[in-house]
Amino acid sequence: MIHKNLKRVLPHIVLLLVFLAIASCTPEHPQSTFDSHGPVAARQMELFYVIFWAALMVFVAVAGVLIYTVIRFRRRPGQPDPKAVHGNTKLEIAWTVAPAIVLAIIAVPTVINQFYISAPPSDEDKLDVNVTAHQWWWEFEYPSLGVVTSNEIHVPQGKNVEFTLTSDDVLHSFWVPKLAGKIDIIPGKTTKMWFRADTLDSNPGTPGQDAFYGQCAEFCGVAHSWMRFRVFVDTQDEFDSWVTGQRAEATIPIGTLEKEGAKLFLSKGCVACHTVNGLPGAVGVRGPDLTHFGSRSTIAAGVQPMSTENLRTWLKNPDDIKPGNIMALEAPVYVNPDLALKDSEITSLVSYLESLK
Repeated sequence: MIHKNLKRVLPHIVLLLVFLAIASCTPEHPQSTFDSHGPVAARQMELFYVIFWAALMVFVAVAGVLIYTVIRFRRRPGQPDPKAVHGNTKLEIAWTVAPAIVLAIIAVPTVINQFYISAPPSDEDKLDVNVTAHQWWWEFEYPSLGVVTSNEIHVPQGKNVEFTLTSDDVLHSFWVPKLAGKIDIIPGKTTKMWFRADTLDSNPGTPGQDAFYGQCAEFCGVAHSWMRFRVFVDTQDEFDSWVTGQRAEATIPIGTLEKEGAKLFLSKGCVACHTVNGLPGAVGVRGPDLTHFGSRSTIAAGVQPMSTENLRTWLKNPDDIKPGNIMALEAPVYVNPDLALKDSEITSLVSYLESLK
C-alpha cells in the first residue's frame, strides 16, 4: 500500500521541486544571483556558468554510459553468470586522466577570477567600510568619513567599496547576492571583500526594490534568518549629502510628543543599549546606533518597512516582529524589554524615533 501511494505522489513531488528550483533562479527575485549589477557578481556568475556546463557535460556522459550499460548488459532469463573481470588498465587510466583534464580546464578561470575578486582593481579613490556583525544586526563604519550607521549601507554608484569584516560574537556571513558572493565573518579575525555597484536600482521597474538586499548567510543563532540589511546606491551628490546628514547630531526635539519621547528614551532604559549623538546620556553600544534612525527605510535589521504601525508593534513587543531578538531575551545582562509602556508613552517614543533624521 505504501509503495502504491509513493508511486502516485512521487511525480507531484518531482514537479514541485522543479517548480521551486526554477522559481528560485528568476532574476527578478531580490536575492537572485542571476542578476548581477557589478563586476564581482558578474565574474562569479560567469564562473558558475563555466562550471555548470562542464559539470553537465560530465553528468550526461557518465549517466549516458550508465544507462547504456544497465540496458545493454541487463540480466536475461537463462543467461549464465558473467565472466569475472579483475581490472582494465586502459579504462582505469582513461577515467583518471579525463577528470584531471576537466578539473585543470576549470581551474584556469577559477584562479583568474579568484585573484580578481580578492582585492579591488585599484587602491585609488576606493571607499573603505568596516563591518561588525552582531547577533542579529549589522554595524557599518566609514572610517575616512566619520560615519557610523546600522543595517543600511549607502555607496556611490560606480565606485569600488572595500569591506573589512569582523564579528562581535559568533560566526556570520556577509552576502549581497546581486553585487558579490558571500564571505564568512569569523570572531577574532578580519576578512576583506569588495564590490562595485554599477546601477542605482536593484530591479528597475519594480516598486520597492530599489535597494540591494543583503543577508547573513551563516547560521548564527535563533534570529539568524532575520539578520538582514540593505545596500543603497546613490549618485555621488546624493552620497555626499547623505554623509553630511549622518555626521550631524540628532535633531533636537521640537514638538511636545517628541520631547516627551526623548525623556522616555532616557528614563526607560533605551540608553543602556543605544547611542543617539546629541542626546546626553544616550551612549549605549549593545544595540544599533539610532542617531538618524528616522531616515532609515526599515526596522529590526531589515525585517519590516519603517512605519508608525511597525514601530508601535516593535516597542510593544519586539518578538512579534523579530522572534529571538536581543531585546526579547530575558537575561541579567540585558535591560528587560517588557517596559509595560502605556499607549501614550509608545506614541511619544514613536514620534521621537521618527524625528531622528
